[in-house]
Amino acid sequence: MPVFIDDLLSRVEKPARYTGGEMNATTKSFDDADVTFAFCFPDTYEVAMSHLGMKILYGILNDLPYALCERVCMPWTDMRRELKVAGRPLFSLESRHALNEFDIVGFTLQYEMSYTNILNMLDLSGVPLLARERKGLENIVFAGGVCAVNPEPLADFIDFFSFGEGEEITKEILACYRQAKKDG
Repeated sequence: MPVFIDDLLSRVEKPARYTGGEMNATTKSFDDADVTFAFCFPDTYEVAMSHLGMKILYGILNDLPYALCERVCMPWTDMRRELKVAGRPLFSLESRHALNEFDIVGFTLQYEMSYTNILNMLDLSGVPLLARERKGLENIVFAGGVCAVNPEPLADFIDFFSFGEGEEITKEILACYRQAKKDG
């Protein structure tokens, strides 16, 4: 179910950060996807959209016929406050589905200073903060990227880490998840 934010947009400094609909954005049916993947960048929209790796993986994952990949960025302090006051969860740009509705929540780790934003994003979304609190195949949280080579600081919060280039391994992760979901 999409998160309604229209009433919040007039109270934030840069509402376009949260509306999506950019040229080349991919929209697919959330309900028709075998695997839904929230691609989370733990920084603001402007920083996320300037990251080439995110664009590449976003395209690769949305080319998979069974998968849906949507982007999620860390909201600025004004929107974070508005979401909390309104009691609404963090949402994706494309369909505005709440982060906790996605099968897999994937974070890109580009620099250590963003680690607290990961915790804030999980908290805002209603996804249990600690990995041990998440059960089964719901809201699996994984992280990859250049900072994944030292996973220890986030080990209590991330279910698993992916090392190396994400173009191939992330497709394998989604395929494995799809099979696990089919197998129950």
